[in-house]
Amino acid sequence: MAAFPLQEPAVRIDGTRSHDRATELLLAYYAAFNRGDWAGMLELLADDVVHDVNNGPRESGKAAFEAFLGRMARCYRERLDDVVVLVSSDGSRAAAEYVVHGEYRADDEGLPPARGQRYRLPGGAFFDIRGGCIARVTNYYNLQDWLEQVSG
Repeated sequence: MAAFPLQEPAVRIDGTRSHDRATELLLAYYAAFNRGDWAGMLELLADDVVHDVNNGPRESGKAAFEAFLGRMARCYRERLDDVVVLVSSDGSRAAAEYVVHGEYRADDEGLPPARGQRYRLPGGAFFDIRGGCIARVTNYYNLQDWLEQVSG
């Protein structure tokens, strides 16, 4: 039997890598979302977080993100399933894909009237991570698909 020399592993997989920390950060973010824990989500954001709202404006800062979460809580009840997180090797950028299961509970400005319509659609997000916090969130889902589901 041939002996193989022991070598140091090329990468450490003990949770000390930036990639691992970023993955844990995003999984914590989505776990907080599914619990409806807005304060927990906000704790994971940089103070100057940039938020690209799906088919909407770019907003900056935790206060704007908190206002967005308030509107979401008022108008929608959502749960994300099948969450998959992908993170760059240096942990500075990431993406997530998921399936949104939701209920449209109250009218949201510029959208059809809410009547408790249920919807299911794929969605995704892109992130910048800085200093152990989420510095950018860019959300995407197919708005036309959502409109067809809540208008039908």
